[in-house]
Amino acid sequence: MDNPISKIRLSNPVHLLATGFGSGLSPIVPGTMGTLAAVPFYYLLVSFSPIVLAVAIVLGSFIGVYLCGRTSGDMGVHDHGSIVWDEFVGFWITMLLVPVTDWQVVLAGFIIFRFFDMVKPWPISWLDRKVHGGFGIMLDDIVAGLMSMVTLWAGYTYWLS
Repeated sequence: MDNPISKIRLSNPVHLLATGFGSGLSPIVPGTMGTLAAVPFYYLLVSFSPIVLAVAIVLGSFIGVYLCGRTSGDMGVHDHGSIVWDEFVGFWITMLLVPVTDWQVVLAGFIIFRFFDMVKPWPISWLDRKVHGGFGIMLDDIVAGLMSMVTLWAGYTYWLS
């Protein structure tokens, strides 16, 4: 059987974006590396305005359905670990309700999102099993991002403010 990663071409813009600019090709914890690669883009987006971040989330979600579905199809594997565009969007969702005051808040968001994305509590686990294609690849991370966003917001609001 061919290695699915051998079918990735970073010269293909769809593959480049779906793999988080190659961060998802890390041999260890590709989802975590993808989320880590999303952090500088988060800082860039939020530096303009929280509205720019929100627009990037919406556009990134819709575009991500295509990117992830197409790359998954090219690889011949559903939701291969190297596809991390969904982690980018999930992390950006996590950070949407909290202002960037310091790196500790961003680190907390990173850790919370990785927890929900890896542990996959219900309904994330159900979505991961039942919804397929590019939409399914994106949806479980969008829900993980929403759950992380609420958790981070509650922690920030009630414990850090």
